[in-house]
Amino acid sequence: MTQWRWMLGGAIAAVMGGQAALAQAPQPRVFRMATSVDAATLDPHATNALFTFLVVHQVYEGLTWRGDDLKVHPGLALRWEQVEPTRWRFHLRPGVRFAGGEAFEADDVVFSIQRALAPTSNYGIFVDTVVSAEARDAQTVEIVTRVPDPVVPDKMTRIMIMDRGWSEANRATIPQNFAQREETFTVRNANGTGPFVIRSREVDQRTVMARNPAWWGAGSAGGNVSEYHHITLTSDATRIAALLSGEVDMVHVVPVQDVARIQRNPRLRVLEGQENRTVWLGMRQDLEELAGSDVRGRNPFRDLRVRQAMAHALDLDALRRTTLRGQGVPTGSMWTQYVNGWSQDADTRTPYNPDRARALLAEAGYPNGFSVPFECPTGTYDEACQAVAGMLARVGIRATLTIQPNAVFSQRVRRQEPMLYGLSWGVPTFDASYTLRAVMASRSVGGAATWNAGGWSNAEFDALLPRIDSEQDPEARRGLIRQAHALHNAQLGHIPMYHMMIPWAHRTGVTVAHRADNQVQVREIRLD
Repeated sequence: MTQWRWMLGGAIAAVMGGQAALAQAPQPRVFRMATSVDAATLDPHATNALFTFLVVHQVYEGLTWRGDDLKVHPGLALRWEQVEPTRWRFHLRPGVRFAGGEAFEADDVVFSIQRALAPTSNYGIFVDTVVSAEARDAQTVEIVTRVPDPVVPDKMTRIMIMDRGWSEANRATIPQNFAQREETFTVRNANGTGPFVIRSREVDQRTVMARNPAWWGAGSAGGNVSEYHHITLTSDATRIAALLSGEVDMVHVVPVQDVARIQRNPRLRVLEGQENRTVWLGMRQDLEELAGSDVRGRNPFRDLRVRQAMAHALDLDALRRTTLRGQGVPTGSMWTQYVNGWSQDADTRTPYNPDRARALLAEAGYPNGFSVPFECPTGTYDEACQAVAGMLARVGIRATLTIQPNAVFSQRVRRQEPMLYGLSWGVPTFDASYTLRAVMASRSVGGAATWNAGGWSNAEFDALLPRIDSEQDPEARRGLIRQAHALHNAQLGHIPMYHMMIPWAHRTGVTVAHRADNQVQVREIRLD
């Protein structure tokens, strides 16, 4: 009997002790964020798209990272210096391991930069000046450039570091060929050094990430999120309904028509600000004839007068006032004021003048206008594309709009298939050279990194790029950038329309920093 009482008492004590331990154990803090577009892949070098990076950079890290203050901070590199005009030395953080347990070393940096340089990489714009990466020892890497490049530390915020051994073991030494829809191991699997690891993934639905217990920065991050649910809800109405009902804690893409309604809800908060992103039109100019057009034997977009007519047809103030409901900044610049190289002179807009537009079309030989297929992605500016199609129609340009899933649209742009398209473009390096090379340079100059799907080409513009690369005086370099921008704008290689505003919305009890690059650093988010 005594033995039974002892066993029972011990069992009760054990249960009570277990309950006490559970009570003392920190409860998981789950953060659920809904956005409009899923990551197109988990391969960190396959496609340089905002929504893909939004997921990938929670798992992978670069040598540097851009903090909520938008400044460059130490990441996998503790410090760096420019030891020669064309040589940067990065001193790596010791003791770092990948989520799979592999040690992080200089050879992984060399491998990742080589991978970003591969033809199938869409991150070539971040290594466009790089000749080689060299490991001096296990904790030191030197990056050699063909010309002096002051933006290398900024560019390294976007080159995510992979483990060489893991990549080789999984036959993933080169990036997925995203444009050709290639399936590789890295499309659905990831192994980074970052603050989160992927626990489960349902493509176009939900990706669940758990805090990486071995992350080197666990003591330095300001956030307390232990589990992150990245939820894709393509329908604006469904996304906002999920926020209103409490199913999600934050909405990353808030439709402009819902901002006022959310602001009236005492349980919710709206964060507003201009994004470092510009929406512009691209036109296929390198073809003799436009596919899908009713014009035969010639290409209207090759005539500057047609491009000018299109710019005159766009009432950007009305677009901002009605379609965007104030959530946009009309512009004539290919980048925002946040970007090194921006100038007020380059931000001059083509004035709205539909009569002048019709006259220019007639001068160019299209008195009755013409038809052309027009493509845009679902998401944050498809309504703007619908409004633009209407404005073009009023001057005689019959743009038949097709709105596609973002992944499909991105692949078509990379394959240079649209005849007329709308695209939003951010500048993650906060330096104009990024857009100059990736969007505006001739395709032969931009190489694998190019997003110049319209094929605009100007030899005088291209000749300025190496001068911009090699110029060491900051003000002289900005002068060259302004010169290149003016050349492009005079020819309307693309038609800038507006800088985006990015309203985010979240429940009370969420502390998150609004960022002009539209990236959410989950590592820094705090939940009450």
